Amino acid sequence: MDAVIWTALGVGGATVIGALVGFIFKKPSHKFNDIILSFAAGVMLAAAVVGLVLPSLEYGGKYGLIITVAGIFCGAICLNLIDKIVPHLHKMTGVDQESHPDKTAQLNKVLLFVIAIAIHNLPEGIAAGVSFGTGDNMQALTVAGGIALQNIPEGMVIIAPMLASGMKSSRTFVIAMMTGVVEVLGTFIGYFAVSISEAILPFALAFAGGTMLYVISDEMIPETHAHGCERAATYSLLAGFCLMLVFDVLLG
Repeated sequence: MDAVIWTALGVGGATVIGALVGFIFKKPSHKFNDIILSFAAGVMLAAAVVGLVLPSLEYGGKYGLIITVAGIFCGAICLNLIDKIVPHLHKMTGVDQESHPDKTAQLNKVLLFVIAIAIHNLPEGIAAGVSFGTGDNMQALTVAGGIALQNIPEGMVIIAPMLASGMKSSRTFVIAMMTGVVEVLGTFIGYFAVSISEAILPFALAFAGGTMLYVISDEMIPETHAHGCERAATYSLLAGFCLMLVFDVLLG
């Protein structure tokens, strides 16, 4: 249980770290942000496959393949439905004072953007918590590490739009911190859900993997390929993916 608590705090705290970096570098270059985000996407991709999808197949038994495929699609569809309700994460990263001169309208758009991030953070936290259901803490920490790494650039991205809308720095930081708290709650929800019933573990693992794969494909990769840095972003993703494979082999 101690590992779960520290993991929850680490996953949520990564968003806070990103927010603090965001205050220092209010407008990081697109190339820098794309490389970091691509590396995080590679880490998350490896974590989703190695830490969630493959264990789902293993624990699913006779019907493992069916359960895993169904879980992946259910996870992806769940986030797809969320995206129909709230704005996509990447749609608000370019908010600035010039493009939205009306402060009230700008602030409303920014808050919608932050809500979107918070909602997406919940299934990511659940993924971190569910991964502990396998009993392999090292594998669970690998998944959590991938999610935490992705949260750092995410925390950075939300600071500039809020400051540009005229929001006070203190309130900006509190709101950014609350998006991390959502992830902490998600971690505990995922952990206790599989603790109550091990029967749902294979599906829960695949579902969590599906949500992560959806975020990588629908949000992270398009964002990193939108500013002319496709080649650097691609190699950065591969570097993140291979690094997690090395860790899995050496620590596994």
